[in-house]
Amino acid sequence: MCPHPRQADTGDMIEVVHLTKRFGERTAVDDLSFTVRPGVVTGFLGPNGAGKSTTVRMILGLDTPTDGHARSTAAASPTIGPRSPRSAPSSTPGPPIRNDRRAHLRALAATTGLPVERVGDPRTVMLDEPVNGLDPEGILWIRGLLQQLAADGRTGFVPSHLMSEMALIAERFVVIGRGRLIADVTSGELAAMAGDEHVFVRTPQPERLRDAVTGDGIHVIVDPKEPSGFPVTGRSAEDIGRLAAASGITISSLASRLLVCGPAAITTASHSCTPLALSTAVTAPPEV
Repeated sequence: MCPHPRQADTGDMIEVVHLTKRFGERTAVDDLSFTVRPGVVTGFLGPNGAGKSTTVRMILGLDTPTDGHARSTAAASPTIGPRSPRSAPSSTPGPPIRNDRRAHLRALAATTGLPVERVGDPRTVMLDEPVNGLDPEGILWIRGLLQQLAADGRTGFVPSHLMSEMALIAERFVVIGRGRLIADVTSGELAAMAGDEHVFVRTPQPERLRDAVTGDGIHVIVDPKEPSGFPVTGRSAEDIGRLAAASGITISSLASRLLVCGPAAITTASHSCTPLALSTAVTAPPEV
């Protein structure tokens, strides 16, 4: 995945150990453990609401865990656990980034409102959903930046819900669902774990759409927790859109997804699989 010649590892190793975060009765992150190593771009995959951003905030010390801890091997970075004080993430120097890469990081910081002087020469770079809203040129720019950072021996950690894009960037994947670990694998191992592709549909007329798309080899899975949204296997997003239009059914959004199921050794029955987006959801504009 990384076309650039590798240099010695200079990044920090990130360790997440039995990390848990509860908000009242809701558990956002549930006993999560994994390690992110330098010299590799690690994709952090899971559907929206899986707990990715909450995990990143705890790694950075912006949120305090309910239990467990997150630790960076950087000497200036403390172990962040339930009793650790909140603090801004520390910056530790590493070997100089090539000038074009440093300029790219500064430009990225400027677009997100961060002071460019805080960029420095980071040994570890975390970018949360970095390709959202970017045009193809911007996506290529982010891809090249992360691959060059890995080739320079730095640590790249990239949360995303888009498996299709991460497959072109990352060499290793940590996959979570409902706050729990599904898999911690290489790109090849992840491909072998992938199950059926399906299209997730949202509509204010779910009963009519179910009747319209159901047929031979077509499966519609109804989740009582999501009455207006459901996955459909056996039909493409284009087919579902055409059928809905022909029947006068309003579609709120369509998104192709792939079901990823982890080995029983690291999952429980209720958390063994999670859907990963293959494409950004096509969402209808709100009615005015």
